[in-house]
Amino acid sequence: MMKLLRIPIFSCITGFLLLFLILNLRPTMSQEVEEEKEFEYLKGSSKGPEHWGEIHEEWKACNNGKMQSPIDLLHQRVEVVSELGKLKGDYKTANSTLMNRGHDIKLEWKGDVGSIDINGTDYKLRQCHWHSPSEHTVNGKRFAAELHMFHESSNRSFAVIGVLYRIGRPDPFLSELEKDINAIADTRNEITIGMVNPEQIIKLGGRKYYRYLGSLTTPPCTEGVKWTIIKRVMTVSAEQVKLLRRAVHDSAESNARPVQPLNDRVIGLYEPTKTSTKN
Repeated sequence: MMKLLRIPIFSCITGFLLLFLILNLRPTMSQEVEEEKEFEYLKGSSKGPEHWGEIHEEWKACNNGKMQSPIDLLHQRVEVVSELGKLKGDYKTANSTLMNRGHDIKLEWKGDVGSIDINGTDYKLRQCHWHSPSEHTVNGKRFAAELHMFHESSNRSFAVIGVLYRIGRPDPFLSELEKDINAIADTRNEITIGMVNPEQIIKLGGRKYYRYLGSLTTPPCTEGVKWTIIKRVMTVSAEQVKLLRRAVHDSAESNARPVQPLNDRVIGLYEPTKTSTKN
């Protein structure tokens, strides 16, 4: 009798283990890929943006998706939507590390650094990273750099705040990080930065912004990402842009994915007014 019971018990244990693995692998597959050796930004490369969707089955959205990012924020397609309301950012200081991922420079917070509220959903800030040139364009114009502030909700959905930069005065936050970025240039190392408040990067209150539904801009190009692009273009020095490009690997010195088709998506624009009562 005991022999008859062994097979079902073993099968159940195996089944639970498989279920555990699947549930724990799914979030990883939907998030950004950390290993830059699997993909490149070089045009014409077999691992370039036009081929990302062919490299792995779980990356197929990079080629076949209908809500891909980045996009061109063409003013003719923008609709003013006052109901979007002011950005509700609730950030605080937390420990952080700076990492060279090969394809970009990433600042990651190790503790609870706060969140933003979008339509009643709380998205916790996890990390930020830089692209140069910018990935999003405005009326076809590409800018010198773009910062992405990556947020995640409790149900594993994502929201990203994008900040565009043109050449001008140095960005104060990048100025503070220059020594550390130089220390990890052309490596795969990470160093502890210490306590950083996201408001050192940008204060969100009262900002005009674009909002649309898109995707991650690196494999696996997961869709359903809520994008918020700050309308005001900030400034960064030419030397800071050179530093960001010099620090990463050769295949990522220009680490911007090409603009993707809009496919009839709505681009909302929030512009605070004096009569607006939204917070």
